[in-house]
Amino acid sequence: MLTLRYLIQLYLLATGLRRYGAIRALASIELVPAWAPKLLRALTFYIPRRRGLPGADGERLALALAGMGPAYIKLGQTLATRPDLVGRPLAEGLTTLQDRLPPFPFAKAKETIERELGGSLTDHYSAFEEKPVAAASIAQVHKAVTTAGLPVAVKVLRPDVVARFTRDLRLFEWLADLAERHVREAQRLRLTKVVAKVRETVLREMDLRLEAAAAAELKENMASESGYRLPKIEWDHTTRSVLTLEWVEGVRLADSAALEAAGHDLTALGARVVQVFLTQALRDGFFHADLHQGNLIVQADGTIVAIDFGIMGRLSKPERRFLAEILYGFIRRDYQRVAQIHFDAGYVSKDQSLEEFAQAMRSIADPIMDLPVEEISAGQLLAQLFATTERFSMQTQPQLLLLQRTMVMAEGMALHLNPRANMWQISEPVIERWIRGNLSPEARFADAINNLPRLLDRLPAKLERWLSDDEVPVVAMPEPAPQVGQKSSLFPFALGLVVGAAILKILAL
Repeated sequence: MLTLRYLIQLYLLATGLRRYGAIRALASIELVPAWAPKLLRALTFYIPRRRGLPGADGERLALALAGMGPAYIKLGQTLATRPDLVGRPLAEGLTTLQDRLPPFPFAKAKETIERELGGSLTDHYSAFEEKPVAAASIAQVHKAVTTAGLPVAVKVLRPDVVARFTRDLRLFEWLADLAERHVREAQRLRLTKVVAKVRETVLREMDLRLEAAAAAELKENMASESGYRLPKIEWDHTTRSVLTLEWVEGVRLADSAALEAAGHDLTALGARVVQVFLTQALRDGFFHADLHQGNLIVQADGTIVAIDFGIMGRLSKPERRFLAEILYGFIRRDYQRVAQIHFDAGYVSKDQSLEEFAQAMRSIADPIMDLPVEEISAGQLLAQLFATTERFSMQTQPQLLLLQRTMVMAEGMALHLNPRANMWQISEPVIERWIRGNLSPEARFADAINNLPRLLDRLPAKLERWLSDDEVPVVAMPEPAPQVGQKSSLFPFALGLVVGAAILKILAL
């Protein structure tokens, strides 16, 4: 019965693709069998195509996914970061896919607010604009004024969005499982784990209390950073389906002409965005992972204000350590070091050659390190990188999808604000500061001292367990904190070459 339901969903998906002339796009995806597009055309031959469609397959696919609903929009945004899955031309077309959905009726938004906050709308807001200022796949945003006179943005969850996402994600899971059972390349790309990561991220995004908490945490982390801030959360007007936060006036980072007209330094803004992102990822391990240009607003004094915190990324300290080491290795052109980190992390299997992997990294990075962005062929670069991942049998790391996606967005902002920016020079101070603060002998010694009380707290419980056993086990001395480059099961994180590609591309462009 479930299979029949999935087949019906697939048929409806096929009709949507036909309507937007997007079936042809499937033929260029390696994981799609050659017979599938032909079958879909035969089954949907009677569906007329819309007029005025763009010529590029990727843009048509983006329009088709946008018309199918929120889960498909999220799927398209994820695929835009995976040219290894869909090919570079399609990935470029899908980058045009934004959260483009028509707004739902104001009456529905009012009903949600009154149900969640209690009472009537006027009990909480003295003014409320019925037309939303933005409508996305998860929610839409209205401008309002609280009864205390504070201008605010009110984000309201779409009706039935959780049920729709859950239904569509089940179909994605079924397709990923089917692909992994029948297509060898799908196993290497770990599609089921990728879909599981998308599910985890999206379901978390649909609880606006978690978004508010994320904003509050990021605001606290970034309090000392000049030129960057976050809006204040109005907790007494925030629930699972309603989020109220300070209204921010300014120019969106997407509007470079308006920024220039207002007298802002675009080069300085671009540098600040990149350095703030690296600071969040490396120093705090908690970063804004929906970093597109519409989610950054520049105030009159040049301060950048981030909005929309539904998608956030986390990196553990070991993950941050590997990220910093690889970035630093690229900056110093120490490809042997970069290769060793990949091998020690287990991302490249031991039966591969360390020297050949380092040589592959050098062949990709050295030719472009000193070039301005307009002289770099991104398509050729990524073609080399993805060929390398296949050559060394490297698996996808689903826990890195958000990091990769955010880096692609950061690249877009860097190109938008200053195409000739030297991203290595911009990034190097942040990376070096983290290396000095976390990987120096003094920092390692401080970590050991800080961990000592926790180890002593656990000692009585361990002794009690040992004494209760029939035999007293041999007690091994704890291993010292592993240096970068040592093999250790404590560091399962692997910054794979796919993400290395994103890092290299962003920082080199």
